[in-house]
Amino acid sequence: MAEAQLQQFLAKVQALNGFVALSERDPALRQALAACSSHLQVVELAQRHGFAIGRRWGEGDAAPASEDNLLSGPLPPPGEEHTSVLLETQQLRLERIHSHAAASPDGFWYEQHEHEWVLLLQGSALLHLDGEPTPRSLSRGDQLFITAGQKHRVVATDPDPGTIWLALFWGADGAG
Repeated sequence: MAEAQLQQFLAKVQALNGFVALSERDPALRQALAACSSHLQVVELAQRHGFAIGRRWGEGDAAPASEDNLLSGPLPPPGEEHTSVLLETQQLRLERIHSHAAASPDGFWYEQHEHEWVLLLQGSALLHLDGEPTPRSLSRGDQLFITAGQKHRVVATDPDPGTIWLALFWGADGAG
């Protein structure tokens, strides 16, 4: 482990320990922490109390922008996402999506005419598929196939450093 990574790791442990210590002194905070059902909720609760625990070890600070590195580039403003088309042919489209504390507008559902496969490269997200009783909690490394026509919405994505998705789209009939 390089010294910079060691310092990042130790800072994360210190922030986590501080948040835990505060929750042990504050019964209301402890109760709110116990009520969290996802990593994203814990991160947001900690952030409201001044603890930056969202960055996972190994993700580092925002790297200089590089089109060769899917994890680099500037963080979009809160509530927004940036989409970059990485590859496009008549049959498929590959996108990199960087979300920052973003969610679909109230009442809005995506209903695409394409199949979509997503992979979370960084962060976490809550994604609700129509017909399912609760949103799915996705974190780094999780993937999901969404068939064409399946209504879905983004309930939440991580605050700084955000959620980075890799999304592959292709036509329901095999064509683009």
